[in-house]
Amino acid sequence: MGRPDEARATRAQQDIRAVTAALDLYRLDNFAYPTTEQGLEALVTKPAGLGEGSHWKEGGYLDKLPVDPWGKPYFYLKPGIHGEFDLYSYGADGVEGGTGAGADIVNWNQK
Repeated sequence: MGRPDEARATRAQQDIRAVTAALDLYRLDNFAYPTTEQGLEALVTKPAGLGEGSHWKEGGYLDKLPVDPWGKPYFYLKPGIHGEFDLYSYGADGVEGGTGAGADIVNWNQK
């Protein structure tokens, strides 16, 4: 993997960490992570039907939804297969799996 690809992968990892932090704040305020149907949009726009006692943060948890360094949206699944939620990019090739620049960048193996 060349230096530009490494930089894109690093940025995607940083995006995933930032979105994970926003999801954690959302959960603290609303007692659960957004559903798959609500998606990451719930971090920007208040979802309909939040439960009683929820405290969605005025202004949201992110200014806007990030796209991965290859211009595609991040994928979000709740409940996740690998954890409470899965957050990932399919990398440069835009296809699940892969190696090198085409490797997926995921939240479940970050330290």
